[in-house]
Amino acid sequence: MPIPTSDLSLDEARAIIAGAFAKAAELKLKPLAVAVLDAGGHIRSIERQDGASMHRPEIAIGKAYGALAMGLGSRELANRVKERGAVFLDAVNGMLDGRLIPAPGGVLVRDAAGNVIAAVGISGDASEQDEACAVAGIAAAGLEAVTG
Repeated sequence: MPIPTSDLSLDEARAIIAGAFAKAAELKLKPLAVAVLDAGGHIRSIERQDGASMHRPEIAIGKAYGALAMGLGSRELANRVKERGAVFLDAVNGMLDGRLIPAPGGVLVRDAAGNVIAAVGISGDASEQDEACAVAGIAAAGLEAVTG
């Protein structure tokens, strides 16, 4: 079943990032990278906090891209690997040139009508903390987070 899509504004993408960073500060997390991709998988906005390691942005993109590519949050991708093994996901990841990261922190974004308009990927702390920041950022922008 195709995923309905709509547009995500740059202001919304920036609000997601600001909200995610605010949650990270509240939780006193390690420095993060936050990537917001539009529904087509293109970077809408990305930021790396001072002190975040150099490849955190690529990992954040991979989490968001995987959520969009598979139509579900990267937490669910990680759960499926645990439950069913990695053969299928490895094949898909090979097809996608290794661009998919199956770890919590990749979250789909829905608008008020239920359309998937983006995905957020975060990397820098424990995956569960990354995901919590993504959910908080999405909520701060007035949008709905889909983790599973």
